[in-house]
Amino acid sequence: MIDALHFEFMRNALLAGLLASVICGVIGTLVVVNRLVFLSGGIAHSAYGGIGLAFFFGWPYMVCTTIFALAAALIMAAVSRSMRQRADTIIGVMWAIGMATGILLLDFTPGYNVDLMSYLFGSIMSVPRSELISMALLGGGVLALVFFFFKDLLVMSYDEEFAQVQGVPVQALYYLLIGSVAVTVVVVVQVVGLILVIALMTIPPSIAEKYTSSMLQMMAVSCGLGMLFITGGLWGAYHYDLTSGAAIILVAATGFLLSMLVDQVILRQRRQRWLRAHAIDGNDR
Repeated sequence: MIDALHFEFMRNALLAGLLASVICGVIGTLVVVNRLVFLSGGIAHSAYGGIGLAFFFGWPYMVCTTIFALAAALIMAAVSRSMRQRADTIIGVMWAIGMATGILLLDFTPGYNVDLMSYLFGSIMSVPRSELISMALLGGGVLALVFFFFKDLLVMSYDEEFAQVQGVPVQALYYLLIGSVAVTVVVVVQVVGLILVIALMTIPPSIAEKYTSSMLQMMAVSCGLGMLFITGGLWGAYHYDLTSGAAIILVAATGFLLSMLVDQVILRQRRQRWLRAHAIDGNDR
């Protein structure tokens, strides 16, 4: 990997990946703990509609996509709070409509041929320095907001009823969290792609949750795992001429499967120790 860093595009790609890992590691932890993975996937796919609008009307990508994603996210949040039993159906419908609308608008965009694959798997190898600055600024704003309300988010995430009793504004915090997910998607999707955003927000936190005892630890481990997966995927993509986004996702998926294997081994060892202990007790009697 060291020799690849002699090239500016690889340095930019690595920096973009590390920034995305930190942002997705923190927001993804809140997503996983609050069981919002499906809702986050709906937001990510709905953001495609904002991408299509931006290109079709020639509006600024970041502004248009952020507004569209926030609007879709807030609608999904309202539905999930008021119609819990039907929330998954409505989110699925909005997921499909947002993505289909974006694709059709891109098809109708005159004189511009948009590579849809670049928005699915990203173009991390061609990230300019300006995009890194935008990611750092917007991502920093989202993270500052999360840590400012961290204690309230912590209480809400683990016991919503207790949070309400303690006077925590649960409703407002929930919308804040969903809005943060939407902004995270917009910040990261142009660089690493739609699929990789979902992967980075779910796989590292899901692994970290098993081996940590606090939310802060979970966030830190999630960020570290995301960096590891990004670095490994970029190394594989560079040396074997692979699509970078897909390579990173496969590295992350391999890490997730290995964690499941480790869980099974640990569980089997505990079961064997339990059986041996009870067998000894039985013999003593």
